[in-house]
Amino acid sequence: MTEPTRVALPAVLPFLAGGTDLITRAAGEWIDLRDRTELAGIAWQPDGSARIGALTTIAELARDPRLRAAYPALADTAAGMATPQVRAMGTLGGNLLQRNRCAYFRGGFACHQNGGDSCPAREGISRYGTVIGTGPCVAPHPSSLAMALLAYDATVEVEGRGHLPVGSLYGDDPTRDHLLAPGELLLAAELPPPVAGERAAYVRATGRVQAEWPLAEATARVVVAGGSVVLAAVAAGGVARTPVRLPEVEAALLAGVPIAEAAARAATRCAPLPDTRYKVALLTGTVEHVLTVAIAD
Repeated sequence: MTEPTRVALPAVLPFLAGGTDLITRAAGEWIDLRDRTELAGIAWQPDGSARIGALTTIAELARDPRLRAAYPALADTAAGMATPQVRAMGTLGGNLLQRNRCAYFRGGFACHQNGGDSCPAREGISRYGTVIGTGPCVAPHPSSLAMALLAYDATVEVEGRGHLPVGSLYGDDPTRDHLLAPGELLLAAELPPPVAGERAAYVRATGRVQAEWPLAEATARVVVAGGSVVLAAVAAGGVARTPVRLPEVEAALLAGVPIAEAAARAATRCAPLPDTRYKVALLTGTVEHVLTVAIAD
């Protein structure tokens, strides 16, 4: 395979990292990031916190023993997503900033994402769409790692802009899957110091066992002391235009509400489409499952 052309290119061209998605959907030239070696790897700070370069592969996140000990929800999410081939090539930055998987958008139908003024999934096939939110676009955000980082209250570093909450990368703009401007480069994600005694789990619900995008997914972080949950962070993906935290579930756990009842509170924020009503039960079931695994760990 020949390597991409390396020439001086305007910053408005797309950045190429692992290329697992970009090459399949975009023709032309890219800005190749593979020589930016400073963007790869995990750096540990004196307080035990971690800075993860945007070019760090998903496989490295999944197998790094220190990362797994410090941030098990992130490591479990990385290990449970995609396929071994994608994890070996895909990067943290690419996963955070990837485009959605809507068949209408990818199939060339006019929609909010490509300059149109409507969402054909609303009138067509929407069974893979959102169940949370009522915005114009109903394509769920596909980043599993963003969901995990959200559960850690992580920040990201953007070249020229400094540090931002990871949630600020996303919003309800129907024309965009992330809010970075063309040419803005994501440098790294930074996690706070690890929490002693953390238990964690990641669960995804898919239409088949492997190589499938989740219909719903969830990650959970808990600390249990004296038989009670004293710290809870729960996030979900595959169900909204952005990765989402579930504070209503977290509050219920901290109040001693049983797992099934706490998980059911995720349904209170759901506004399903006719074709995504099934996702309400799928979401609450996935949250119940991930909490059961995490708390029993």
